[in-house]
Amino acid sequence: MSRRTLADSVFADLLERILSGDIEPHASLPAEAELARAADVSRLTVREALKTLQAQNIVTVRRGLGTFVNPVEEWTGLEAILRAAARGTGIGEVALRLLEVRRMVETGAAELAARHATPEHLAAMGASISDLEKAHEARDLDAVTLADLAFHNTVFRASANPFLPALLGQLGQLLYTTRRETSAFPEVQRHALEHHRLVLAAIATGNPEKARKTMEAHIDQTYDDYERFISSQESNTGVEIA
Repeated sequence: MSRRTLADSVFADLLERILSGDIEPHASLPAEAELARAADVSRLTVREALKTLQAQNIVTVRRGLGTFVNPVEEWTGLEAILRAAARGTGIGEVALRLLEVRRMVETGAAELAARHATPEHLAAMGASISDLEKAHEARDLDAVTLADLAFHNTVFRASANPFLPALLGQLGQLLYTTRRETSAFPEVQRHALEHHRLVLAAIATGNPEKARKTMEAHIDQTYDDYERFISSQESNTGVEIA
């Protein structure tokens, strides 16, 4: 096995220890020599793994003191952040953090879509709304979630900005999990149907400002639904849903 592959393995093992809470935020990692013995690798391999952790701001090296774990909120590696979020490690209210991202990205995407959407894009959005309605009537939560995500993915494509679907695609599994959680409530599904129709109509007008405001209203409704149906459950049960 190459040293690079060994370094990746050490990195993965250390990240798992951090995510599991075995090594907590602000705690120091074991010394390089100890890590090398435990993993049966060279200190140079351990050093490469630590450089990867440091590059993603998962750890901070303090000369003469050691290597210390940073809080998840300071990490910059997307994959590590997603793994932490999926585990509920160090990130509270994951859905709300995602909603903040969605507000910033999706309102702009709707604005661009109003300028660039083709008849094919509009037809695809309409098909997603039909799929959502059928899934709602059938009480098929998985189909509801997929139709919801399909609608928004088409808005991204209609923006004519290739970075949007590429960037948001990396959040796919986490978006699916949190969207499915909120969509479990029939009233939330009805809200999604209503707002998707309004967003489609606004984009079809070709008015960017109207499309932005309509999408913002949709995200506002999603915030309200989260607070009413999810956040209240977490408060009442004391269990984090993420």
